[in-house]
Amino acid sequence: MHPDYDLLIFDWDGTLADSIGRIVDSMQAAARASGFLPRDDEAVKGIIGLGLPEAIRTLHPSIDDTQLLQFRQHYADHYMALEAEPSPLFPGVREALESFRAEGYRLAVATGKSRRGLDRVLAAHGWSDFFDIARAADETLSKPHPLMLEQIMAHCQVGAARALMVGDSSFDLEMASNAGMASVAVGYGAVPLQALRAFGPRLAIEHFSQLQAWLSGRAL
Repeated sequence: MHPDYDLLIFDWDGTLADSIGRIVDSMQAAARASGFLPRDDEAVKGIIGLGLPEAIRTLHPSIDDTQLLQFRQHYADHYMALEAEPSPLFPGVREALESFRAEGYRLAVATGKSRRGLDRVLAAHGWSDFFDIARAADETLSKPHPLMLEQIMAHCQVGAARALMVGDSSFDLEMASNAGMASVAVGYGAVPLQALRAFGPRLAIEHFSQLQAWLSGRAL
């Protein structure tokens, strides 16, 4: 184990699971079905990590409450059709997480997904009982508010100085900073590392195995 950390907290989409393309496609399809002009790929990638209502309102500020409900349903319908076969984990993720668990780390997920969506993907990967705790956006406050991290730390009885947030979006790294926690930026998800470095991550990686190497003290 790394001498500084006891608790590792992971974003899901774009950090553990290769689902960014499906999210972009679903958000654009939902916009068309709802009568809105779809935003381009980069704009949609820029909101990944937020809770779904916050993400939709960021992309389409003029949307009203009724339209938002319809938009969310169109998004859910399209995404679930694509997720008939769940998005795969990125290379090295399963092996690394199982190694972290064996080494004694506390493990958690902090995601912009809904609880229903998170439970579905965890079950699909055989991880329903793998993490110490998982927090979804619809049961707490959306990133970058630190509440979900504070709830995770309280559950695990680990302070911010001993916890590490791993994510692929500015919202992940901002949330960690707001919680007084160090972070790791991953550059294979929604946002390139060049943009994420501005948030001062402790480590920036382009492959999940690099996190395992760093935590174990091996050179990257």
